[in-house]
Amino acid sequence: MELLLIADTHLPKRAKDLPKSVWDHVSSVDVVFHAGDWVVPALLDELEARAARLVGCWGNNDGDELRQRLPERADVELEGVRFAVVHETGASTGREQRMSKLYPDVDVLVFGHSHIPWDTTTETGLRLLNPGSPTDRRRQPFCTYMTATVRDSVLSDVTLHRV
Repeated sequence: MELLLIADTHLPKRAKDLPKSVWDHVSSVDVVFHAGDWVVPALLDELEARAARLVGCWGNNDGDELRQRLPERADVELEGVRFAVVHETGASTGREQRMSKLYPDVDVLVFGHSHIPWDTTTETGLRLLNPGSPTDRRRQPFCTYMTATVRDSVLSDVTLHRV
């Protein structure tokens, strides 16, 4: 099962559309994760129409319509791997310990907010993934997103892509 992880798209404030490479992955993967800050419902509509499956949550920049259509936390199990998707996880200092306590029954936590790519595994085995932003690099050298694979109850091939 092939996955695409994106967050913090901020359309149309930071870009008019997602980069072509992201749309290419949307068309080819089994599941698209979006960890919030969509900003406009039109992107949710388009991803729902184009993705085989979409798992997403709202972020702090998302208004009432997105908050009505999306959860604050989305949970899904894919081929035996338990995922949670949230927008914010707080400060980077102490993140692994906090998230391990908050998400004891999760294997992979996909999050956004900072626009800073993140890939660590906590002492409890929780994998933390932030794909950065494909449209707003902020203080990062590149805009980014991630892809990954789930096979035989294992997450593998986590790749950070530069836009």
